Amino acid sequence: MKGVNILLTLSVLGLATFIASAYDPGPLQDFCVAIDDLFSGLNIAGDTTHKVGSNVTNVNVDKIPGLNTLGVSLVRIDFAPYGENPPHTHPRATEILVVVEGQLSVGFVTSNGQDGNRLFTKVLNKGDVFVFPIGLIHFQFNPGKVPAVAFAGLGSQNPGTITIANAVFGSNPAINPEILAKAFQLDQKIVEELQKKFWVAN
Repeated sequence: MKGVNILLTLSVLGLATFIASAYDPGPLQDFCVAIDDLFSGLNIAGDTTHKVGSNVTNVNVDKIPGLNTLGVSLVRIDFAPYGENPPHTHPRATEILVVVEGQLSVGFVTSNGQDGNRLFTKVLNKGDVFVFPIGLIHFQFNPGKVPAVAFAGLGSQNPGTITIANAVFGSNPAINPEILAKAFQLDQKIVEELQKKFWVAN
């Protein structure tokens, strides 16, 4: 019996060591002092005069090299009346969003759980906050007749953005329309028409 307890203890310690090593390693440096870093312009509204009616201004490691290894970035999102930030995902970051002007209808869809793909959605007013978990498809929509503005913090220096419609129907080279027709249960001609559209990179 004593041997079984020792074996069980060693197994648990071995599993804990394995799990701990599966996480991302710590950064190679504590921080990067980039003296020449300067980014301004978050006070300036982005151009929302295109088909989706929103504009995302990114402040990530590409704009401020001092963010290197810090695991954080920021965006400003401007919305025209009835504009949207289309369904998209950030493969490397959770996002926390705060509305600073106007109103937004926001939501995310869970991944293949027991309840299928469940939608969590809410209408946000000025000062309200919402969190979009890492990797899940989410969106923001301005249901109002006036512009809206939001800021969001993301838990990565380079969170990445995959806009679903752009990736599926605007890939280069194009995905075989027969594959998409079967996946979305659409007529192949509709898929081919969707692939001819100009997809706005937001």
